[in-house]
Amino acid sequence: MGPLAGIKVVELAGIGPGPMCAMLLSDMGADVIRVDRLVDSGLGISYGRKYSTLNRGRRSIAIDLKNPKGIETVLRLADGADALIEGFRPGVTERLGIGPDVCLDRNPRLVYGRMTGWGQDGPLAHAAGHDMNYIALTGALDSIGRDGGKPVPPLNLVGDFGGGALYLAYGIVCGVLEARQSGQGQVVDTAMTDGAASLMTSIYGTHATGNWRQPRGSNILDTGAHFYEVYETSDGKFVSIASIEAKFYKELLELTGLDGEDLPAQMDRDSWPAMRDRLIGVFKTKTRDEWCAIMEGTDVCFAPVLSMAEAPNHPHNKARGTFIEVDGVIQPGPAPRFSRTKAEVQGPPSDPGQHTDEVLDDWGFTSDDIAQLHDAGAVA
Repeated sequence: MGPLAGIKVVELAGIGPGPMCAMLLSDMGADVIRVDRLVDSGLGISYGRKYSTLNRGRRSIAIDLKNPKGIETVLRLADGADALIEGFRPGVTERLGIGPDVCLDRNPRLVYGRMTGWGQDGPLAHAAGHDMNYIALTGALDSIGRDGGKPVPPLNLVGDFGGGALYLAYGIVCGVLEARQSGQGQVVDTAMTDGAASLMTSIYGTHATGNWRQPRGSNILDTGAHFYEVYETSDGKFVSIASIEAKFYKELLELTGLDGEDLPAQMDRDSWPAMRDRLIGVFKTKTRDEWCAIMEGTDVCFAPVLSMAEAPNHPHNKARGTFIEVDGVIQPGPAPRFSRTKAEVQGPPSDPGQHTDEVLDDWGFTSDDIAQLHDAGAVA
């Protein structure tokens, strides 16, 4: 029973950050009901539902959102929920008849979580976009990459998942806590642009001091520094070095055998390119495993660069249970950890509509109600 046990959430099915937010809440013990479309939108995973890992841990009900009885079914579910998650463009749920005004009028304690790229208002609110576009607008994408190269999109971790899903989950939990004190729900407007900008807070602070330099790739955290870099080893693999603090840098020099040389000061920026070249040569003298034997577990701030095939088998990850297996699929487990209310995956991803009758029964619909919904084609 995770820390959110007893919290009831309705998720209007979508892709990307909305499902991840729902997964996070479910992993923490919330009862999340995923409202899938009656007709597959074509966004499903064609190679098997069990691989759609963001959909894990919740039951699915299939509802026709173009059927008035289907809309009323969603509203009845929201009547009994603590929170609702939707990721449509601004105004879509209002046109469907399940917008925040309608839902909050029926359930004043509801926390109505909205996920968009640009936000519910502003000049770009109704434009299409994806993760890379949102982080581009915030200064994040321009800051990621090497000197002389193009900006490098960091997968879709910064916009969709970091700036989107995590902020929506945080906002929903904050809203539910506040509603338990005030008795009033509210709308949580989560924009990936807002979240990505928030993630850049410390970098903007450094930029304001004048110590964050252009071009990209010339600062400590963006591979400008030789002591915060990825190095290739003799077997074509890589290791990561993050020896920022002086005492950690001292240990890096000792373990690479450079401590006896007449070297420039660590923070002498003009010397960074030459020192990088020096370390490139050093790290190519040994394999990745040999460097692990020398540096792993030390204060160098070191880790091997592992592939997704390798990471689940690393001894530290295995000891922590960082990766788990659900329905035969290896995937990251719930995070963070709790000492008393253990977080756990509640089950594998569901097929759309797999639990329709079960959910309706659990949420107070009578057998006659359920039969009528099926007869009307509102659910499946």
